[in-house]
Amino acid sequence: MTLPGVFLTGPIAHRALHDAAAGRPENGLSALRAAVAAGYGAELDLQLSSDGVPMVFHDYTLDRLTPETGPVNTRSAAELGAIRLTGSEDTIPTLAEALAEVAGRVPLLLEFKEQSQVMGPVDGALERAVAELLAGYDGPVAVMSFSPYALAAFQKVAPQVPLGMTTGSYDDPEWAPLGEDRLARFRSLQDAQDLGACFISQYHKDLGDPRVAALKAKGLPILCWTIRSHEEEAEARKIADTITFEGYRPA
Repeated sequence: MTLPGVFLTGPIAHRALHDAAAGRPENGLSALRAAVAAGYGAELDLQLSSDGVPMVFHDYTLDRLTPETGPVNTRSAAELGAIRLTGSEDTIPTLAEALAEVAGRVPLLLEFKEQSQVMGPVDGALERAVAELLAGYDGPVAVMSFSPYALAAFQKVAPQVPLGMTTGSYDDPEWAPLGEDRLARFRSLQDAQDLGACFISQYHKDLGDPRVAALKAKGLPILCWTIRSHEEEAEARKIADTITFEGYRPA
């Protein structure tokens, strides 16, 4: 399996082409429409509602992005779909709604969020639900995750969909609870090779890692996250084949 070339010929809007000042919240359908209109690919975050529906939402709680509070996975899809995203007319969309909105017009890069936040084995419910939706989708799509377990679960049910690892140095203190052994394994990028991943998306400040260079030398496409200026883009493109961006418009 290889990553379709269309993912490498243009930049990808992080959480779609969001702009809070313009009333386009991250991962909202208005931001997705804007990405399509501008011809950008879109990266979207996925997690499950309490009744097993893939929802497009980044945070594990509702607090930052909505007037509501509490975990996303304690609300049903109908309840989540009725919650307005702060500063907009958007509500939290389902993946099915996002797929219908894009309809194959631009590449979609879908990231599995690991709701347990321990980055261990998963039950595969999110991955199976996403695979079912993508089976009927006609358009360029790829999936990625920090969790090799999520990717392995998805690979079992949708081997035809390109997948990649979201990666970085894992130096932020928020990763520390995972333990040094697991973090060292993630940093090694061995999971990407074991899974037969067809790309990685590396944190842009860590693109100089020699392990990234080794994968690039083997022909593996290198994406990166998250670029926020033309200056960062120019530096990242010395290594990365394409970028995920927000907060500005790439040339």
